[in-house]
Amino acid sequence: MIRVEAQILPFERPDIPEIAQAFEQLGWNKPASQYERYLMEQVLKIRDMYIARVEGQFAGYLTVCWQSTYAPFREKKIPEIMDFNVLPKFRRQGIGTQLMDKAEAEITKVSPVAGIGVGMTPDYGAAQKLYVLRGYIPDGNGLYYRSRPIQYGDAIKVDDYVALYLTKELR
Repeated sequence: MIRVEAQILPFERPDIPEIAQAFEQLGWNKPASQYERYLMEQVLKIRDMYIARVEGQFAGYLTVCWQSTYAPFREKKIPEIMDFNVLPKFRRQGIGTQLMDKAEAEITKVSPVAGIGVGMTPDYGAAQKLYVLRGYIPDGNGLYYRSRPIQYGDAIKVDDYVALYLTKELR
């Protein structure tokens, strides 16, 4: 892995067109309206978003939800790192690690624990490995599908909504 130094910056309104266009070019469904909502949530102190830039070019982002929608985190006041994306051409260069370092540093100011959910399909394999290598462990609640626990014998559709939630002690 080649380590590239990225600037990790707070998300601002002028970033929206560039981010939406980058994902549109990849064929991913991440419209500008999603980032408008993130900006509103940032103003309301519900979520913070950090973007990575390499030589001024948008490379990726992640968000920290201060009040998780995942009930076990919300009940324990564990902030959740969510919607973590690094553009394919910037992967395996340490940018994701730098974004995670920033998120964990911010979470440490308010909580001794960080939470994160990860998908269970091969598309999430790199994220699964990254989180384990960073010290995240399953929270013990098993798999969830669309914010509901999966019970033994349940039939579910395997898609981006099947997730395992992990936590990391930060202090």
